[in-house]
Amino acid sequence: MGRIQLKQVRKAFGEVEVIPPLDLEINDGEFVVFVGPSGCGKSTLLRLIAGLEDVSSGVIEIDGADATMVPPSKRGLAMVFQSYALYPHMSVRKNIAFPLRMAKLDKAEQDRRVNAAAEVLNLGPYLDRRPGQLSGGQRQRVAIGRAIVREPAAFLFDEPLSNLDAALRVGMRLEISELHERLETTMIYVTHDQVEAMTMADKIVVLQAGNIEQVGSPLTLYREPRNLFVAGFIGSPKMNLLTGPEAEKRGAKTIGIRPEHITPSSSGGDWAGKVGVSEHLGSDTFFHVHLEGREEPMTVRAVGEVDLHHGDPIWLTPEEEHIHRFDAAGLRIA
Repeated sequence: MGRIQLKQVRKAFGEVEVIPPLDLEINDGEFVVFVGPSGCGKSTLLRLIAGLEDVSSGVIEIDGADATMVPPSKRGLAMVFQSYALYPHMSVRKNIAFPLRMAKLDKAEQDRRVNAAAEVLNLGPYLDRRPGQLSGGQRQRVAIGRAIVREPAAFLFDEPLSNLDAALRVGMRLEISELHERLETTMIYVTHDQVEAMTMADKIVVLQAGNIEQVGSPLTLYREPRNLFVAGFIGSPKMNLLTGPEAEKRGAKTIGIRPEHITPSSSGGDWAGKVGVSEHLGSDTFFHVHLEGREEPMTVRAVGEVDLHHGDPIWLTPEEEHIHRFDAAGLRIA
């Protein structure tokens, strides 16, 4: 079991309120990602759930029981930090078994759990090595193994891939997702990387300045952002946003269109411009188009290679059915 409910949870440091009162429900077995820019409160919210920070007001329930004042070690949660926090003088086996030794489990049970975690994480060949003999990805798996052996109600991940290079991040992202499928345990994952959020989550919680801007599945947030902040944050490259006459004639203060929903042409269209920088990725080409009277270039996605060069004239036509409309308050217009 790993159902977690936050009821009007608030956090302040002195006079500074970093988490205004919020409500959130995390269902048993869900993979929930907290995402937002630096300083948005996502790690603080995770630490409140873990019990590493005290709530200023409100209630945190775990499996229906009030855990607001329960110490971290008694909440049945396991946290994986950004730093591996491994003991360099201990073997991998002893690092993984450490919380079990602290809990005074018998040796046979310790061995059973360590071996089971090592099998899940492909750490069997490394159990007798020390952390300094492992790669960054292997050390992160050891840290995850140390959490697994506790058999928690939920796993809490605080930006666990930040210290890895790009290739290892992709690999570990897949491994954590596979781990969730195998264990079927609640996971709460904090990241500033919206690509991680989109590819890993069952449910995304978008935060800004401690407020929950939107909660929903990755595709719901991508297709139906409830406000301009979510529209501009979710998606890579980000949504193009326009104001002025183009928005007004569509009954909005601001309109948004994603790069893949714009058709480029050299022979005519709605918006005339010139090609700026192009990004050739093989499977896709992203090119940035400068429109007259608009400071920020429009980003357009084309499939495969496109024979367009810097300075070429170009016409863009948005797919009207995919235009997002927002009012003067920045809220989505249905």
